[in-house]
Amino acid sequence: MKILITGASGFIGSFLCEEGLKRGMETWAGMREHSSRRWLQNEKLNFAFLDMTKPEQLKEQLAKYKEKIGKWNVVIHAAGATKCLHSEDFFKNNFDCTRNLVTALQEMDMMPEQFLYLSSLSVLGPVRENMVNDDDYEEMKNDDTPQPNTAYGESKVKSEQWLLSTFSTFSTDSTFSTFSTNNSKLTIFRPTGVYGPREKDYFIMAKSIKQHVDFAVGYKKQIITFVYVRDLVSAIFAAIGKGDVANGKIYAVSDGRNYSSRAFSDLIQKELGVKNVLHIKAPLWFLKAVCSVSEAFSHLTGKMTALNNDKYNIMKQRNWKCDITPLQHDLGYDPQWQLERGVKECMEWYKNEGWL
Repeated sequence: MKILITGASGFIGSFLCEEGLKRGMETWAGMREHSSRRWLQNEKLNFAFLDMTKPEQLKEQLAKYKEKIGKWNVVIHAAGATKCLHSEDFFKNNFDCTRNLVTALQEMDMMPEQFLYLSSLSVLGPVRENMVNDDDYEEMKNDDTPQPNTAYGESKVKSEQWLLSTFSTFSTDSTFSTFSTNNSKLTIFRPTGVYGPREKDYFIMAKSIKQHVDFAVGYKKQIITFVYVRDLVSAIFAAIGKGDVANGKIYAVSDGRNYSSRAFSDLIQKELGVKNVLHIKAPLWFLKAVCSVSEAFSHLTGKMTALNNDKYNIMKQRNWKCDITPLQHDLGYDPQWQLERGVKECMEWYKNEGWL
């Protein structure tokens, strides 16, 4: 089986490549020619140099691989941007590139048997933010109407909707049924917060805790969900070969548990053996002010910062609970990396690599 993984040089993409090789697949790392290969050192790995920002050039590049291998059986589209200086750049990187890739595959008669798209739980936004009682929230469902409150989430929703429209035709009862392009099957994954070795955002938290400071915002109860990168990879690969079951489906992905706002930082503190951490909880208005100033500064300097208005909307969201039972039922997803185990391995990796 031949599999193409776009965004291969990234955090999640590199783990997807490792899993493809582990399963004995002819694995192709899709990336720009000059992207880093730091995590892509296996000599069995093939490289497909693709520039999805340039449609005509992309077709020329695909033509070379078509001549060489025909087409890929499976495409996992994990390429995209999670941080951009300007909001329009999210749409260029997440929507335009997705459309360009699928259109080029169609025109080159290279549509795979399965196309797996990596989206995000952020597309739903604060869809179930109201508490059902004094201390709990409802789980977000796969069929909830998206209410993205970030440019990132909006770009992912636009990509999802375009893919569903492009790949599918609808029967009279509006259920997802057949495909218009070579019977290619589409599955969309919406992971919650993904952490693990090589990841840099949660690493910032680890660095802060090592310096004896933990920063949180908002006084209303917050429920957070996570998924370890290896569990996410397992969920995605579980769909391969099950196109008829996963055809047209959207799956939320987490480790199946819900955590308090302090759970992650407390486990980091435990694994790093740090004592006397100052836990600071600031009001949302303070975070909003800091993020606004930080974003203005980034536009002046042309450099991205960790805090911006998108980040504010993500951090202020109180409910990240999601329903993974469809993923478990359809694909037999069985998460193995609960937060304590995942944080332990992640912190060990950071220390062994000299990051901490």
